[in-house]
Amino acid sequence: MSTAVLESYPTAEFDIPSDISAEFGAREEGNHAVFTIGQKTFRLDKEKARARMAGKRVINGERSAELNVLPLKYHEAYRIYKQMKANHWEPDVIDMTKDCNQWNSDALSPKERWIVEMGVGYFSAAEGIVGDSVLHVIEDNLTAAELKHASLRQIAEESIHMDSLLHIIGSLNIDIDEVTAKFQDIPSIRKKNAFITRHMPELKRGMDLTQTVDKQKFAKAIFGITQVMEGTQFYALFAMILSIHRQNKMTGIGQMFQYTLRDESNHIALGRYLLEQLVKENPDIWTPEFREELVAFMAEGVELEKEFVRDCLPEDAVGMSLGEFLSYVDYNADRRLASLGLPTLSNVKENPFLWLDEVIFLKKEKNFFETRVTEYQTSGSVQNASEDDLI
Repeated sequence: MSTAVLESYPTAEFDIPSDISAEFGAREEGNHAVFTIGQKTFRLDKEKARARMAGKRVINGERSAELNVLPLKYHEAYRIYKQMKANHWEPDVIDMTKDCNQWNSDALSPKERWIVEMGVGYFSAAEGIVGDSVLHVIEDNLTAAELKHASLRQIAEESIHMDSLLHIIGSLNIDIDEVTAKFQDIPSIRKKNAFITRHMPELKRGMDLTQTVDKQKFAKAIFGITQVMEGTQFYALFAMILSIHRQNKMTGIGQMFQYTLRDESNHIALGRYLLEQLVKENPDIWTPEFREELVAFMAEGVELEKEFVRDCLPEDAVGMSLGEFLSYVDYNADRRLASLGLPTLSNVKENPFLWLDEVIFLKKEKNFFETRVTEYQTSGSVQNASEDDLI
C-alpha cells in the first residue's frame, strides 16, 4: 500500500530563547521549563507534551475533552482542512435567473431535463448519506483532534451541498414529491443507496476497535464512503450535468456542481489519507483477504453505478455518449484503487472527459458562460495539491 510521505518534524527540545530567559528568568530544569514572573514561578512539564504527541493515533488514541489539535501530528489532514475552508462557498449567491428561464422554456431537450431531475433526485439523498456516515461512523471513532476537525469540516460541506439542492429545487419550482420519489422508486438509485448503507446500522452501534475484524469494518466504511461513493459513484452524473453546462445551459446549476466537485476532491483525499495512516498504525488490517474484499466492494459499486448511468442516459444525447460515461466509471474506480495500491478492475487508462479540467478550474476560459462567480476561493488560499482528483 502506498502511504503519504509525512514531513519530518523534529521533536522539539523546547529551548527557551535568550530574550525570554533574560526577561522572565526562564531556565531549564531537567524535563521542565521554569518561568519566574514577578513573585510567581511556573513549571512546565515538557515530557507531558511529548507523551501527548506519542498518544495521538487515528483510532484508539488518547481522547481529550478540549479537542486540542496541539501538538499537531497529522499535518496532511490539517492541510486538507485548510483547503476545504479556503474553498468555502454559499449556494444562495449563485444567480439562477438564466436557469429558471431555460427550465421554463424549450431550451432543454427532454433528455437534458431528465438528467437534471436525476441529479437533484439522487444527490438529495446521497449527500445526506455521506454526511450521516461521516458523522456517526467515521468522525466519532477518530481520536486525533486534527483528524476530527477535518472530518467535521467535511460534514459541514455536505450540509452546503444539500442546501444547494434545495436552492435548485426552490429556484426551478421542481415538484418535491417527484424528487422524493426518485430516490425511493427508481431501482438503480435505491440499490446504490442500499449498497453503501447496508453495514452502517451495525457500525453506528459501536465497534471494538481493538479487534482486527472491527478495525477492518471501520477501514471499509472509510473506503466505501470516500472512494467508492464520493470518488466513483458521484462522478458520472457530475460529468453529465457539466456537459449540459458546457453547452451554455443551466449555468447556475453547473456552477454549484463545479464547487461541489472541487469539495469532493478534498473528501476523497482526506479519506485516502485516513486509510493510509490507519493501516500504517494498524498493519493487521491490511491482509490479502481484506484487500480482495475492498476490490470486490468497488466492483459491486461499479456495476450498480453503470446501471444508474444507463437510467440517467438511456441513449446518447448531444455532446454525451453513454459509452464514454460507462468508461468514465471504470476510469474513476481504477484510479481510486490504484491510489491505495490495490489491483485495478479494467483497462481504461485515459480519462474520456479531459474537458472537465477546464470547466472546473476555468483555466482557459474565464467568466465561462457569463457566470458571476468564477474563482470561489478565499484570499490567501492555495490551489488543490492534486487537481487530477477532479477530472
